[in-house]
Amino acid sequence: MQGTRVEVEITGVAHGGVFVARHEGRVIFVSDAIPGETVLAEITDDAKPKFWRAETVKVLTPSEHRRPHVWDAASIEREPADRAGGAEFGHIALPHQRELKRQVLADALSRMAKQETDVTVEPLPSGNGGGVDSDGTGWRTRIRLHVAEDGTPGPYASRSHRVVPVTDVPLAVAEAQAILPLDERFPGAEFVDVVVPSVGNAFVLVGDRKNTRRASRILERVGDREFRLEARGFWQVHRHAATTLTEAVQSAVDEALFDPRAANLDLYGGVGLLAAAVGDRFGDTVQITTVESDPTATTHAAANLTQWPGASAVTGRVERYLQKLRASAGAGEKERLARATVVLDPPRAGAGKAVVNELAALSPAQLVYVACDPVALARDVALLAGHGYALSTLRAFDLFPNTHHVEAVATFVRR
Repeated sequence: MQGTRVEVEITGVAHGGVFVARHEGRVIFVSDAIPGETVLAEITDDAKPKFWRAETVKVLTPSEHRRPHVWDAASIEREPADRAGGAEFGHIALPHQRELKRQVLADALSRMAKQETDVTVEPLPSGNGGGVDSDGTGWRTRIRLHVAEDGTPGPYASRSHRVVPVTDVPLAVAEAQAILPLDERFPGAEFVDVVVPSVGNAFVLVGDRKNTRRASRILERVGDREFRLEARGFWQVHRHAATTLTEAVQSAVDEALFDPRAANLDLYGGVGLLAAAVGDRFGDTVQITTVESDPTATTHAAANLTQWPGASAVTGRVERYLQKLRASAGAGEKERLARATVVLDPPRAGAGKAVVNELAALSPAQLVYVACDPVALARDVALLAGHGYALSTLRAFDLFPNTHHVEAVATFVRR
């Protein structure tokens, strides 16, 4: 069936930026469509017995929410194999993008955690100077271009590792667009990074997996606070994301349950952004330990958190750190952990069973969970519920317009 074209009706949205259709009883996940549309789709993957994958090649009955794609290189006017990846919702009007993301999050929580929610996906200010109802471009402060064998830089084609030459990257902030080396060649390199810090000039870095050639330290500013990090170190890519998450985490902490002298934790803490958010809300007496597996980030976190004498930065894998903490804690430390607030911002795979089990064994007063994957979050909501933690608040944010990604901030309290 691969290569066959079928006419299908799109009935829903699925996690991962694809849409649901059925053909002769089989589920097909179709890209570049919108629920309610009838499209002509080309089967691109028929290896799975339970479902196939397909790409829209022609829209027969368009949705009222369809618009011209914000990135010509990713539009259905291109052959499916030549469409640039990274803007899979760019053909959908922004308000409806957020509605589809809400549906994915709500469906995951309902199916996997038996939790019903009326959460909305909140917009961020535009990265290009417009309001929240702009076209969702001009917000990315980090751009990675992959390099083909002939040295040509560009994004990968959607769902592949083949480099697609492009003439623009409209999701990038203006400063990045001004220096994107799209017409240059980089023989021998594997990728090219464009970095736009909030303090200082934008710059280009060339590297490969063996030698990332890290540049010197950069500064990022959030409100009146500055954070030191490596040029290729992790930082939220939307121009307004760090501020948004700082404020969201601050409001997610239940003040009635917060004890500044408890053994508070910031897990997967990076360079200390969210630990500082907690400290800025509750004052200089806050005691908090940030845990991060990247030793360079931990070094920066220690420097970024010097305002708080009770703050410390530990290098280690979160699961192992929690295991050691539980094993070594005496009666007094266990009592401080039971009064603790734990902030965690895990990678896309989520915290997972092992980390949730360790956290539950420590029995902190509340958890503030920053999630970038709705399915991983829903799984962890179910795991936490099994340990007696109830989901008390939930917010969602459109940190990645024109993509399927959505960020959520959830608070859990002991029942």
